[in-house]
Amino acid sequence: MTSPSSGVERLGGEPPSPWEEPFGFSRVVKADRLVLVGSTTSVDGNGVVLGQTPYEQAVEILGKIARELARAGAGLADVIQTRAYVTDITRADEVGRAHRDAFGDTRPVMTMVQVDALIDPRMLVEIEVVAFR
Repeated sequence: MTSPSSGVERLGGEPPSPWEEPFGFSRVVKADRLVLVGSTTSVDGNGVVLGQTPYEQAVEILGKIARELARAGAGLADVIQTRAYVTDITRADEVGRAHRDAFGDTRPVMTMVQVDALIDPRMLVEIEVVAFR
């Protein structure tokens, strides 16, 4: 959905999150040169959580984010900020390794915080990004 007067375009996920419709949110918002990808988990279109470890889930999530950025005309090299929510901060190194593997020399600003739980108890990681095209 695009709002012509505001220059803002809102995109659902591909595949859509099972929560997009009931919760009323967009996966991606393009606003001029900014691209925001909302918090993303490793859940697939059928509601299956992919990956058993924080590293495996983060790799899956960052791959999904890369695909969503591409739909908005951006890429991982355009990411300027990431936020990772983890359910066990003692395993932060696994998420950090996946982050480093995905971003390499891009080195966006990163925040990682522990949360009590995510929407599905099988989920260990949730990541959101801001990119500048």
